[in-house]
Amino acid sequence: MKILKVLIVLLVVFSIGAIAVYYLGTNMASEKIVNEATEQMESSGKLDKVKEYVESDPELSGYIEEAKAADESSLPFNTTGQATRVLVQKVGMSELNTIRTEVQNGTLTPQEAVQKLEGKLTEEEMLALKVIAYKEIYNQQ
Repeated sequence: MKILKVLIVLLVVFSIGAIAVYYLGTNMASEKIVNEATEQMESSGKLDKVKEYVESDPELSGYIEEAKAADESSLPFNTTGQATRVLVQKVGMSELNTIRTEVQNGTLTPQEAVQKLEGKLTEEEMLALKVIAYKEIYNQQ
């Protein structure tokens, strides 16, 4: 009986530890990826091209305007770590990687990528992603 209690306690402790590592790991990894990507885009001048592309496309510029007007206190998430967890849970890593690859290869337009995400996420989650993207592109904090 004593062994069973010890095993249950160990199981609970390891479960809590695993959950903590998952949350901290996704937060740290997503922040690192976003920061590195932003730095690379800024140093290569691609960030300006992204801004120009977004501003020249009426649909994407509409997303930016929507993000500017959003009430951040009502959003389901506000950080890239939280966004990463939601995307991985609802869309899946393999689907996200496929979307990324297709957009990079030019076989999928950014609008089509957004449509794929809209099919898997709620309106509030999409708005939260738009706000996070706006903050990253325009260096808003």
